[in-house]
Amino acid sequence: MGGSRLTRRTLLQSAATTALAAPFVHGAFAAGKLAVGFWDHWVPGANDTLTKLCHEWADREKVDISIDYITSQADKLNLTQAAESQAKSGHDLLTFLAWAAAAQTDNLEPVDDIMGPLIAQNGKISEGIEYVAKQEGHWIAVPACVGSPTLPSCARIDLFKEYLGVDLTKMYPAGAPANDELADKWTWDFFLTAAEKCFKAGQGHLIGVGLGGTNDSVAWVDPVFRSHGAAMIDQEGNITVKSDATRQVLDWYKRFVPYMPKDAFAWDDASNNKYLISGQGSLIFNPPSAWAVAVRDAPKVAEQLWTFPTPKGPKGRFDAAVPFFWGTWKFSRNKSAAKSLLTFLCQRSSVEQTVAASHGYDIPPFSGLHDFKTWLDEGPPKGTVYHYPPRGDVVMVIPYSPAPARIANQIYAQATVPKMIAKCTVEGKSIDQAIDWAASELEGFSRS
Repeated sequence: MGGSRLTRRTLLQSAATTALAAPFVHGAFAAGKLAVGFWDHWVPGANDTLTKLCHEWADREKVDISIDYITSQADKLNLTQAAESQAKSGHDLLTFLAWAAAAQTDNLEPVDDIMGPLIAQNGKISEGIEYVAKQEGHWIAVPACVGSPTLPSCARIDLFKEYLGVDLTKMYPAGAPANDELADKWTWDFFLTAAEKCFKAGQGHLIGVGLGGTNDSVAWVDPVFRSHGAAMIDQEGNITVKSDATRQVLDWYKRFVPYMPKDAFAWDDASNNKYLISGQGSLIFNPPSAWAVAVRDAPKVAEQLWTFPTPKGPKGRFDAAVPFFWGTWKFSRNKSAAKSLLTFLCQRSSVEQTVAASHGYDIPPFSGLHDFKTWLDEGPPKGTVYHYPPRGDVVMVIPYSPAPARIANQIYAQATVPKMIAKCTVEGKSIDQAIDWAASELEGFSRS
């Protein structure tokens, strides 16, 4: 570099037209202290690799970095965001789940200056993720390469063979496209039949999905509604919950709920993982974190787990994505260093390490970073997470999109849809009464 001192603007302009071969230059743009709050990863050991990368960057850039890992359990991450946004003080860089970044649009520093070069280097961001991360014409946060999952099916190979006569490894073979003839039968109607058969087998191996108020419950129900053409609210903010499609889905839930675990309405994000790892569950909707813990704690269970897409409905097959975002506050004391760190963490070499450390749990948001061998090589059984990244006819969706972000965030945060399901399945309300309740909630969100 001929001894010249690069400014932040010069670096970013150069990055837009090159492959960012040497993007991390010690300059005035990255110095001082940086306080970072990352999501506390479910996969054992994944935090260690992220910490190593952050310190590698900090040592190079002469930044004094402090890292906190904040759990999403009990809404601690969301509560941290709320407290910091009100106090106008806290971490310089923070992780935001699903719609939470969009809800903080006014408080987040735009990151257009680094997103342009990153997209040019790593490939496009999916429309669904961009819909959340880009508000009022600006990127408000960087879609995170760490922690961003989808919630496809993870089921027991042996139990599906015994109870249902289905070989999951043939329906979704490792390293190959789905067997269309078999996969076409993997529908929500068949799922209901599977739940009934697992229940009537009498061995306690139920389909383990929750209908509580946390992320996993809120996320998995959206593909059921979406694949039947039902939606809470449309892109213009019109309330659309009162429809025949919604009634059809709620009737489906009335038939399904009796075959669920009895405490499913009280489940949190750890409940389904524990249920599967314990050897009880025959299927959950979850990223590979439950499998990764099973490899460590219950290897005989892990050897029987296979990850594959959700069932399809009349309108298609959808995997719920719960993308994470990295944002820096407008009141941050070191925005420049935060953006430099984000750029470093989104480099291909960094992402490949974090994907490997998470055993394939992390799905990078950039289209050019979906070719890592981790998803094929991981095991046991080898190839178990090959179909975890959306492939074939799978459409990755953000739950409750394309509703306006401020409304979708409330639907998500308030667990409106699981509550609506509870109204007509365990609380004695009719389907129409449950829908009327939801419509009233949506009207309140629209006015706020």
